[in-house]
Amino acid sequence: MDLILVTATIVNILIFVSVIELIRRNRLKEKYSLLWLFSSLVMLWFSVSRKTLHYVSGLIGIQYPPSLIFLLAFFFLIIINIHFSTVISRLSDRSKTLSQEIAILREMLERDKEAKE
Repeated sequence: MDLILVTATIVNILIFVSVIELIRRNRLKEKYSLLWLFSSLVMLWFSVSRKTLHYVSGLIGIQYPPSLIFLLAFFFLIIINIHFSTVISRLSDRSKTLSQEIAILREMLERDKEAKE
């Protein structure tokens, strides 16, 4: 087995185990971990299954099959970044709305206090 495939297998196993551990310790939500788990399993499959790796890389036209693993890693990282960008954008909008609502409520409370005095 090539050194690159052995390295890719070890790295993918480490990523998978790390994500599981982060979930177990409540540091990563399950819904955000699905992409990481799926991508590590797909890349682990290609790292372990030489026949599949050579077949798919031949279909795509990649001359050096282990480079397919790096292409997949790059592809999954782009997808994960897009996913987290949408989550961050949504949270940013919610945070802005909540801040505005809190400011309005504070203003209303101060006006009520002034009216009572």
